[in-house]
Amino acid sequence: MNDKSKMSANEVLSIRTPLKADVCASLRSGDMVLLTGSVYTARDVAHRRLYEALKKGLPLPIDLSTATIFYAAPSPTPTGRIIGSIGPTTSYRMDVFTPALIEHGLRGMIGKGSRSPEVVEAIKQYGAVYFGAIGGIAALTAQCVKRIERVAYDDLGPEAIRRLTVVDLPLVVINDTLGNDLYLSEQSRWRIIPE
Repeated sequence: MNDKSKMSANEVLSIRTPLKADVCASLRSGDMVLLTGSVYTARDVAHRRLYEALKKGLPLPIDLSTATIFYAAPSPTPTGRIIGSIGPTTSYRMDVFTPALIEHGLRGMIGKGSRSPEVVEAIKQYGAVYFGAIGGIAALTAQCVKRIERVAYDDLGPEAIRRLTVVDLPLVVINDTLGNDLYLSEQSRWRIIPE
């Protein structure tokens, strides 16, 4: 079930993957969420490969219409753990490839930092959402990961595409389907005007 329900008085929302269109449409920039389900790790080179496969009409190793992509690569896994520390990488590095992925069905992205105007427009046009992960807590984020599987591009080592099963991964909505951008709205809200 892909529900959007209030988790506490602080208005933390619980959502599940795969992200459905109505859930994406209901999220607003600034919403705090706990995400449960499957997410795929993919960074720069994996994005280039996905993009090139799309341009050549080749099959992709993941179904974009059900995928949420986490811009991350886990550190080596310590003995007795499911995964090593895993934190978000800077999202703009994927921006040249992202509009095409969104156009082909990608609904959810997780990373850190702002997105290009082209990505924000694609998010708005195709009903996607960009979540910010909390930086600096990669060891804690790893505790949300309950399972990890290699999916594609093993030659990329830590940057291979992996499917993570996550429970209550804490995120904040940065860009929503209306074109709102949390970074821009907060910058203008707190802008100090000289006297």
